Amino acid sequence: MHDSGNAVVMLTGDNAATATALAQIAGIDDVHADLRPEDKARIVSTLRGDGFIAMVGDGVNDAPALATADLGIAMGAMGSDVAIETADVALMGEDLRVLPQALDHARRARTIMLQNVGLSLGLIAVLIPLALFGLLGLAAVVAVHELGEIVVIANGVRAGRVKNRLTMADTAGASVAVGANR
Repeated sequence: MHDSGNAVVMLTGDNAATATALAQIAGIDDVHADLRPEDKARIVSTLRGDGFIAMVGDGVNDAPALATADLGIAMGAMGSDVAIETADVALMGEDLRVLPQALDHARRARTIMLQNVGLSLGLIAVLIPLALFGLLGLAAVVAVHELGEIVVIANGVRAGRVKNRLTMADTAGASVAVGANR
C-alpha cells in the first residue's frame, strides 16, 4: 500500500506492545491500540477529513469503522458475519497482499465503465439527430447502434481481465468478492 502512495494506519483493540510489534513487522508507522469499536469509528471519521479512507477489518468490533469508512473491506474467510455484511468488499482469503491488486482492478474497471457510458451516450447523441432529420434511415440507425453495443461489450470484457502481481502460490487461494451494501 505504501508503494501506491497510501498511508497505512493500524487501529486495534490489542494492547500497545503487541500492536507496535506487529506494526513494525508490517511496516506500519501509525498505530492506535487499546481501542473500542466506537474509538475505531471515531478515528476513521477523523481520517476521512484527510481524503478517501478504506478500512480493513475482520470482527464485530470493526463493523462500526467499516461502515464509517469510504470503503469497508472485510476479511471474509476469518471475519465475522457482521463485518462481512457491513463491508463493501470481502476478501475471501487471509492474504492482504491482494488488496493493492484488487484496488487497481476496481479503478481499471471503473475507467472502462465510464468509457462505455461515454461511448453509448455519445453514439445516441449523434444518432438521434441524424434519425430526426432523416439523414439516416431507421435501419441504418439501428445497425450503427448495435455495432456500437458490440464495441461497448468488447470493451467491457477488458474489465474482467486481471493483471496478476502475485503468483498463485503467493495468494494461497485468496479471492475478492464485491458487494453493494451502501
